[in-house]
Amino acid sequence: MRRRAYLGVDIGTSSSKGVLVDPQGRLVRTAVREHTVDRPAPGHVEMDAQIWWREFVELAGELTAPGDVEVAAVGVSGMGPCVVVTDDDGTPLRPAILYGVDTRASAQIDALNDELGAEAIFERCGSMLSSQAVGPKLRWLADTEPGTTARARRLFMPSSWLAYRLTGEYVLDYHSASQCTPLFDTVDNTWHDSWARHVCPGLELPPLRWPGEAAGVTTHEVGGIPAGVPVITGTIDAWSEAVSVDAQRPGDLMIMYGTTMFLVNTVRERLTTPAMWGTLGALPGTRNLAGGMATSGAITAWLRELTGGTDYPTLLAEAAASGAGANGLLVLPYFAGERTPIFDPDARGVVAGLTLSHTRGDLYRAVLEATAFGVRHNIESLHEVGAEISRAVAVGGGTQGALWTQVVSDVTGMAQTVPSVTIGASYGAAFLAAGLVDDVRMAEWNPPAHVCEPDPAVRDTYDALYEQYRALYPASRDVVHVLAQHQRARSREGES
Repeated sequence: MRRRAYLGVDIGTSSSKGVLVDPQGRLVRTAVREHTVDRPAPGHVEMDAQIWWREFVELAGELTAPGDVEVAAVGVSGMGPCVVVTDDDGTPLRPAILYGVDTRASAQIDALNDELGAEAIFERCGSMLSSQAVGPKLRWLADTEPGTTARARRLFMPSSWLAYRLTGEYVLDYHSASQCTPLFDTVDNTWHDSWARHVCPGLELPPLRWPGEAAGVTTHEVGGIPAGVPVITGTIDAWSEAVSVDAQRPGDLMIMYGTTMFLVNTVRERLTTPAMWGTLGALPGTRNLAGGMATSGAITAWLRELTGGTDYPTLLAEAAASGAGANGLLVLPYFAGERTPIFDPDARGVVAGLTLSHTRGDLYRAVLEATAFGVRHNIESLHEVGAEISRAVAVGGGTQGALWTQVVSDVTGMAQTVPSVTIGASYGAAFLAAGLVDDVRMAEWNPPAHVCEPDPAVRDTYDALYEQYRALYPASRDVVHVLAQHQRARSREGES
């Protein structure tokens, strides 16, 4: 007899993950497809959207292959905000331009600020224009690929692209729309028609629904999923991650440990600061202040490959042995520029204090500490505008092994609840899908496993290092900006 289950698939920066979950929230089966993004030029980060669909079909097929489950509903989520432009038939016209790690549109940010007014954009949209925003990337396409823009009719993100391929419905969720600055009005919660016509006059912007609302039903059998199965509208991965750990009440802060580090704070009412993103939430009526670092796990992966591909448990053991402060090393984690709270696409990574006596474990420890300092910087930016943080919840692959979460708690002085299931966005997507057909509650699906408490013995060490961390960026900014210019120039020489 086949079991009832819900399918959740998330398209991430370095992999796509799929889960089957039963009505009690238990994982029936999981599957992963690894992939890489393309970096055709400094600051350019892209991916072929057809890969997302292919991996969805593969994951769904693998998860349903044993034939022991009946898929009752399908959930989708994905990295974002991304820019996928298609023709009238939904065929992508070029690779997707990814979220804030893609920093190509600096000139277009300046131009739109001049045309529309930076303060007006902030007041109406809840966020300043930055590399995270969709509007400047659409303007970049108009400026550099006018042929593409002339043919572009629809705008997708990974989750809405999957929903479209499954149901034929062109929709987008409210949260993703709220990151389409300056196309969306977060005061009135609707598309800002005049600004949208100014930025992308040829695009038909999609109808809006909340992430857990149905996009439609599957129009055909795919990957073991029959026709007629309901599919959610879906949303951006970090917000699906927050759903997966029940971090949806005012005062909740989700910290996502992944390729990038992401923070989502649920607020009681509309709250804005130029240092963060003010967005709509994943659940109807909710609002957030959010932050995202451009790199975190991406640096640990880079360091792992650079030092011979050593397994992560070995690296974590060496980092633990290094101890708080990494034997006098300090790192700025801006290896791909930085998003919140400094919004500097030309920031670059810095390793300070390096000597011939330092080890791989010291460097790995310093990288973990650097991401923790970045988290503390973001949290301070939240506190500065009166955001309440009463509970922090950790999620994502970086919670495995315990050291990374412990370092973040030690640096921030903040306890973090680690739930029973930390697989993240795909699990949250499955939960939202379950809500289409059944009465489910995340608190029952995913109860806390343990709490990571800060170690007071290292607080003074980290307080002193954090002061140096904050001083290191302004001290090195002018130098790394010149280096960033050299990097772009070398890239242009290589293309010619």
